[in-house]
Amino acid sequence: MSKSPPEIASPLPRPDEPSGASDAMVRHIYQTVFERVMSQQLAPGTKLPEAALCQLFNVGRTTVQKALQKLAHDHIVELRPNRGAIVAMPTPQEMHEIFEARRTLEASMLVLAVRRATKKDIAALRRHLKEEHAVMHTWKQTDWARLASSFHLRVAELARNPILHRYLAELLSRCSLIVALHEPGGHASCEHEEHARVVECIANGDEAGAVQAMEEHLQELEQRIRLVAQQPGNSLARMLGVE
Repeated sequence: MSKSPPEIASPLPRPDEPSGASDAMVRHIYQTVFERVMSQQLAPGTKLPEAALCQLFNVGRTTVQKALQKLAHDHIVELRPNRGAIVAMPTPQEMHEIFEARRTLEASMLVLAVRRATKKDIAALRRHLKEEHAVMHTWKQTDWARLASSFHLRVAELARNPILHRYLAELLSRCSLIVALHEPGGHASCEHEEHARVVECIANGDEAGAVQAMEEHLQELEQRIRLVAQQPGNSLARMLGVE
């Protein structure tokens, strides 16, 4: 179940910071943290002190707080009352519940997708598989994570149910973060082959086969996850790449 990020105090902006913090700097901080998390440079549990972020990015606290709130909304960081922000660190139970919900929802949507997919839809899925194949050996986690999530959303679109699609998009966002942070490297080719099996079942109108292929894919993905906490040693500046 999605949790709303806890409210944090909003102090007055610094005298040299314009009222209504710079949207560009908020996006820059968000994107920097997001990319470093997805590339495993910022480990789960890493503390993100407001004062340190203000100094590193040369901005006021209002700007940092807006960026952290956006990151919390997307489940990339956790805002802890009176203790500050950390990179999100799901418990094993939370992870299992997220994957369980995702498997259940994707199975239902996949049945609808098989029934409603057109030849044009299937051709688009196969083009996506070609993109995956081109990226899977580049070893760039952010690119692979984007394509892998995009595949599942493309399949979900074929169900032609925007309400279900919206629910799945939120689950995918949380799953993608967990996978990027905790899945050992070297499995892109396996996941690509699993995606290809799902597409072939859709193309053949095989509802049961598609559901089984997706179930096996998501179970394999969950089993590869190894929840790890922050490893000490690197400074926040080094982990953010802003030294």
